Amino acid sequence: MTAPAAATPAAATPVVGVLALQGDVREHLIALASADAVARPVRRPEELAEVDGLVIPGGESTTISKLATLFGLMEPLRARVRDGMPVYGSCAGMIMLADKILDPRSGQETVGGIDMIVRRNAFGRQNESFEAAVDVRGVEGAPVEGVFIRAPWVESVGAEVEVLAEHAGHIVAVRQGNALATSFHPELTGDHRVHALFVEMARGNPRAGSL
Repeated sequence: MTAPAAATPAAATPVVGVLALQGDVREHLIALASADAVARPVRRPEELAEVDGLVIPGGESTTISKLATLFGLMEPLRARVRDGMPVYGSCAGMIMLADKILDPRSGQETVGGIDMIVRRNAFGRQNESFEAAVDVRGVEGAPVEGVFIRAPWVESVGAEVEVLAEHAGHIVAVRQGNALATSFHPELTGDHRVHALFVEMARGNPRAGSL
């Protein structure tokens, strides 16, 4: 009797990390697990090496930047993103994936990976937070309910960047290759379709030894 064929990499369950230095880590872990990924927190370079993709969560982008440097993660992150690891940034994570910040804090660094210029806190302060329905290209069905909390927006993008969504005339979701970013927080709504889109990106680019 012929042995069954081994599962192809595209059918494997991707291991997706969440950068667990600051921000809404738990919510992303729950959303990723609901989207059929193996979800793990990532705090050290050796943990980063074990994932097929990574989420950079919302929080405070300056703090995330400083902690990533302190924990020795900034250069490994940049290297893996350059090498094509799927990465998704929400809110502060979008800022971290920008090649340029319009109004950076002193000493603030980014991982980069998306040819865009981002404006921090563009939609207002904490007390001006809001929710809005957003049509996101690549996400089927009804619009995504986006939670905007001190959210950035994208001022401009390069030729290789695909604009996935806009709100009030501003770009709020983009993709460039294996890098995805949103101004808003889909992890706070219970709608995991954006995470499902990202999990499929990670499933299509597994590291050696994924489950």
